[in-house]
Amino acid sequence: MRKIILSVVTASVMLTSSAFAVEKVYATVNGMNVTAGDIAMVIRNPRINYAALPKQTQQKILDQAIDSKLLAKKAIQDGIEKTKAYKEALAKLKTDLALETWMKKEYNSAKVTDKEAKAYYDKNSNKFVQPPQVKARHILVKTKKEAEAIISQLKGLKGKKLESKFIELAKTKSTGPSGANGGELGWFTKKRMVPAFSDAAFALKAGQITTKPVKTQFGYHVIYVEAKKAGGKIPFENVKNRIKAQLKVIAFQKKVQAIAKKLRAKAKIQKF
Repeated sequence: MRKIILSVVTASVMLTSSAFAVEKVYATVNGMNVTAGDIAMVIRNPRINYAALPKQTQQKILDQAIDSKLLAKKAIQDGIEKTKAYKEALAKLKTDLALETWMKKEYNSAKVTDKEAKAYYDKNSNKFVQPPQVKARHILVKTKKEAEAIISQLKGLKGKKLESKFIELAKTKSTGPSGANGGELGWFTKKRMVPAFSDAAFALKAGQITTKPVKTQFGYHVIYVEAKKAGGKIPFENVKNRIKAQLKVIAFQKKVQAIAKKLRAKAKIQKF
């Protein structure tokens, strides 16, 4: 039951007012508009951006949408609406739409206050702890000798001069995929990297590099730490909206489950 409700929640939330906005028209066929909605029905994947597709692919999709319009018109002219199969499919569609619309209404009616969110935050404080993080760059080479040579070139440099030289060497010497971006790794926690790399990176202060090559299964690294963040509890304001969204779903689920339980108690159910 829980999985069914979750899937319906997802579908229901997608039924926003934007779905009823004026849609872009891509073509007309016998006076009928071929809209963005028609294109979406052909693609059947909301993650695919039609406008970003190659022109040739767009044309094929548009042609399919045009064909669909023509075939649908013919189906109506041939009397498909009078058939038993059509009437049964339409009845099921109405039932499904009624459920989705009702689910959306019930979801939107669920309210969570800041006070409730704060109570959850305080009760589950262990869930809102940010571990220490490091922002770093690295240069990856195959041999220890290469790494030592790079460290020698960086020795004695500080501040912006060290950072600029490190980025330059990362772009020209590093064999890792981050080399093109100056060895940039961004922010990461200790568990995200292999132990030898993490231990070396977290032992450094901001603005320092490793004075000895760091060996991992990938090769030899020279690491430069740009900044560090101490671990600690994430402020409530930073997670308030996320908590409220979670609690809203939970409240919605409980309400629907309770209604379903009452309806089941009164219903005559036979399983085959």
